Amino acid sequence: MNETVIKTTELTKTYQMGEVLVHALRGASLEIRRGELVSIMGPSGSGKSTLMNILGCLDLPTSGDYLLEEVNVGQLDDNRLAQIRGKRIGFVFQNFNLLPRTSALANVELPLVYSGVGRRERRRRAAAALTAVGLGERSSHKPNELSGGQQQRVAIARALVTEPAIILADEPTGNLDSKSSEEVMAIFQRLNGERGITVIFVTHEPDIAEHTRRVIRLADGVVVSDEPVSQFRRALTPAWTGA
Repeated sequence: MNETVIKTTELTKTYQMGEVLVHALRGASLEIRRGELVSIMGPSGSGKSTLMNILGCLDLPTSGDYLLEEVNVGQLDDNRLAQIRGKRIGFVFQNFNLLPRTSALANVELPLVYSGVGRRERRRRAAAALTAVGLGERSSHKPNELSGGQQQRVAIARALVTEPAIILADEPTGNLDSKSSEEVMAIFQRLNGERGITVIFVTHEPDIAEHTRRVIRLADGVVVSDEPVSQFRRALTPAWTGA
């Protein structure tokens, strides 16, 4: 639990938008240890999405250092970054990002297709991931046959299927009603508690942050506070887990 898996030091990120230079990050420093359940909060324009993209190896900082499991990400080439994204990090997004004409099972299989895993093993692992999120009996359903909460659970299964060490979730409950949000948070808490997966949320919702153990707040591209959650909220266990 004490092992540092993510460490950023004075990260900056600057974009050129037309003639305007945008300073999205201005020296963001933080550490996250293995097995933590963390949320990153901040107002619009605070740099939290930019930080998430860098933590997920989707983008590189302009300056500063990012160590992921003691590897300096800024020194890696595109192929190595793609390997890390494919094997070490799972992503969950607000808009689910599912293929609309494809079954839940095939959507979950997709990362394993890119990794070259054989068909039989892909099917086995995808089915197990769907069962883990309570959708084992809905594997043949397409996204338009599922509720928003169920679609997000398919997206979580897709993130889970590569057996990542870290899951990055960007506003994962932003398009969900309160009941579905609670179910999704229960899954993340269970994956963190039972499997030891490091889970990092970007959220603007204080009640979602209360479902995590620690809140890192950004403003104007820097970390302005980093505190444990005073009253941790355990999500209600959904009936479909059988627990």
